[in-house]
Amino acid sequence: MKNKKAVIFGVRPLSSVIWYCMEHDSDYSIVAFTLDKEFIKSDKHEGIPVIPFEELGVDHPPSSVDIIAPVGYKRMNQLRKEVCSRIKDKGYNLARYISSRASIWPDLEINENVIIYEHTVVRPFSSIGKNSVIASSVHISHHNRIGENVFIAAGAVLGGEVTVCDQSVIGIGATLRDQITIAPRTFIGAGAVVVNDTESDCVYVGNPAKKFHKSAMEVTC
Repeated sequence: MKNKKAVIFGVRPLSSVIWYCMEHDSDYSIVAFTLDKEFIKSDKHEGIPVIPFEELGVDHPPSSVDIIAPVGYKRMNQLRKEVCSRIKDKGYNLARYISSRASIWPDLEINENVIIYEHTVVRPFSSIGKNSVIASSVHISHHNRIGENVFIAAGAVLGGEVTVCDQSVIGIGATLRDQITIAPRTFIGAGAVVVNDTESDCVYVGNPAKKFHKSAMEVTC
């Protein structure tokens, strides 16, 4: 029996994925999608009403629902950060989704609007900051510190004592050596093997990973 209600911000494919997962694997019943009125093209998504964000409080006030924002990593996660700030400004609580098929420990520090998908492993003494999305089959080893507004794509592997600073993106299948720091707004390309600390706002690709000629914002604009 579901005892909580939630609204999903957005109508893109990632929104459909979190809708499906939460309907089948959470205490939440999804009652609506929401989006800024100017971007709405249909009044329904996945058969559920799409309500303008500006009008959401009429039928779904903050006291009745939580909101989850599975926004992608556009503009180095800045868009998701801004959306979550707007949601909070309207008085809503941000939900979180942790797959029952993920392997975590009871004392894991997990903040609001964190999403962790199936078959991800988070080992002891790690923490995950707010508004961060961890895709499926990610391995986060012990004593990791995942910052706020981070996106880690499927199959990434993080060694022990890794720090991933705010608004970074870790690409599909990337590998991060133990005891390194991924600086704020770093973009790690798919399959990259990172063996040293990174610099802020930079892109790293290859094995071993080297700095790319474009900035992180340029590749995610």
